[in-house]
Amino acid sequence: MVDFVAPDYDVAIIGGGPGGSATASYLSRAGIKCIVLEKEKFPRPHVGESLVPSTTVVFRELGFLHKMEEAGFVHKHGAAWTTETSPSAYGVTFEGVAQASAVDLRFAEREQAGVFQEYTYHVDRAKFDKLLLEHAEELGATVVQEAAVNHIDFDHARYVEVGYKHQGTDRKLTARMVVDASGRRTFLGRRLGLKVNDPVFDQYALHTWFEGLDRGSSDKSEFIYIHFLPVTNTWVWQIPITETVTSIGVVTQKANFAKASGDRDAFFWENLKTRPDLYENLRKAKQLRPLTAEGDYSYGMKQICGDRYVLVGDAARFVDPIFSSGVSIALSSARLASLDIVKAVEQNRFDRSCFRDFETTMRRGCANWYNFISMYYRLNVLFTYFVANPKYRLDVLRLLQGDVYDEEEPPVLSKMRELVTQVEGNPNHVWHNLLGSLTADAAKPTF
Repeated sequence: MVDFVAPDYDVAIIGGGPGGSATASYLSRAGIKCIVLEKEKFPRPHVGESLVPSTTVVFRELGFLHKMEEAGFVHKHGAAWTTETSPSAYGVTFEGVAQASAVDLRFAEREQAGVFQEYTYHVDRAKFDKLLLEHAEELGATVVQEAAVNHIDFDHARYVEVGYKHQGTDRKLTARMVVDASGRRTFLGRRLGLKVNDPVFDQYALHTWFEGLDRGSSDKSEFIYIHFLPVTNTWVWQIPITETVTSIGVVTQKANFAKASGDRDAFFWENLKTRPDLYENLRKAKQLRPLTAEGDYSYGMKQICGDRYVLVGDAARFVDPIFSSGVSIALSSARLASLDIVKAVEQNRFDRSCFRDFETTMRRGCANWYNFISMYYRLNVLFTYFVANPKYRLDVLRLLQGDVYDEEEPPVLSKMRELVTQVEGNPNHVWHNLLGSLTADAAKPTF
């Protein structure tokens, strides 16, 4: 009889982005033997450059917060939204509050549990991701870059076999369980037939960096700006990367791009022309990179954990990034998954029920993000009423801070849905033509 040989690692992590790195850091701090297999060589560029305050909880717990400061990332104190003047909406108020062409929020307006600073960060993802992966390695995780996972076998009773290619050689290892943090590659989701494309959101983004963009001289110049365009479900992000470099992205429905000629640059600039103030300002700046396209936008999984596996970050769920939710969800899911994984390793039990707390909490949080974004698109420029209204302002801010995991549905989302339903039901309503193309029913959780 052959004695059982212990697996090479307790946990194998596929992907070294924020979700994978944070998971590895949490597990390593708990004394768990883990390995990160990252397909690319860091640093590498990546979209998703603006964080939310809840991420600082993870940075503090991992002893990483001081590295964020030492790296000199731009401090993000708040968020702002601008709209093109819409005369048909003016002269009408919602609960006594008139629509504004520009609104903003400061994170300092609301205290947040576990967050002890009034700002979060804008980041160069190439630099940020590299620092976070190196931090996991410093804490004790084994990190292998340029290691493309191509095989996984759950047929063994006591371990998972993972195959990967590294430096031209096929290799394999064994682990008690696996964490998929492969991002939008969704390695396990595709392999196990779990992935479901979102039936509502079908967004498409074109983005690049500009040098020397005039962001103004106010104390809000380093906020993230969301600029509405007068095109259905279309908006522009403006994110400060350094003192002189700004990330700009145009997000629209994929169908809008499909109707165009296929010329990315022409499409990008034609959309910006609908906001002449933005267009002229950007034309004066220097474009630093070719446009990068992001498609295959929103999707979910039939399940985000199972026997001997857990999915975190974009490998589990990706929702339209209008509220900088991507990195926040990745880090929060790493934090929550690690709590269950540590218990699983201690008990040497890795069935799906061991990860129930993680799955329940993440499902609830992602549903709230999804509903918030759905309502936002349907409300379109009417969203500014909720930001400007003192009755709802802090509730909106709570969501933007990343506090989305503790309750089934925040009351402000119910109020947004109520308003949308009223306007949808009255074609003669002064706001009816301002609604986005989604419907209130679209906000129902899909996955």
